[in-house]
Amino acid sequence: MSDVNKQRQREELRRIALVNHAADSGAVVEKLLQELERLPDARVVAAYMALPGEVDLRGLFDRVNKDWVFPRVRGENLNFYRVRNIDVEMQVGAFGIMEPIDRLEEVKVEEVDVFLCPGLGFDRDGGRLGRGRGFYDRMLKQSKADAIKFGVCFPFQIVDKIVTVDHDVRMDVVVG
Repeated sequence: MSDVNKQRQREELRRIALVNHAADSGAVVEKLLQELERLPDARVVAAYMALPGEVDLRGLFDRVNKDWVFPRVRGENLNFYRVRNIDVEMQVGAFGIMEPIDRLEEVKVEEVDVFLCPGLGFDRDGGRLGRGRGFYDRMLKQSKADAIKFGVCFPFQIVDKIVTVDHDVRMDVVVG
């Protein structure tokens, strides 16, 4: 039954994202900037290139001195690669998502200190509803125990309760 409820919630959150497709990412980026400044020992940060309806993080990369890594879909997994310049080191990849080009250095998921995770919706308890393929959940289960997982979203994507199942990975912090 929870899979049916999860799918209904996913459809509703997609509708909300469509209505709010022109949302401004600036306020969320500023909140993330403050959060990352509180983590001076965090060296490697996994980010993403936004799809429509997701917070665009581009205003963050030049303002925070970290090693930025980005995912690339490989089969059923996400692999991370160090990117120094998103304007020249990214290309359209799986599902139309901007991904690192092929010749970049791969970084093991266990080396990542902070994950910035997109999603369709979140709750304040760290529940995250993704797009349904499980890429982030599978990858986050391999991360080191002290890696910090940030759910990144617009305020309208925060709901009272996200429907979760056993394999879903909770976020440590939700920023929206």
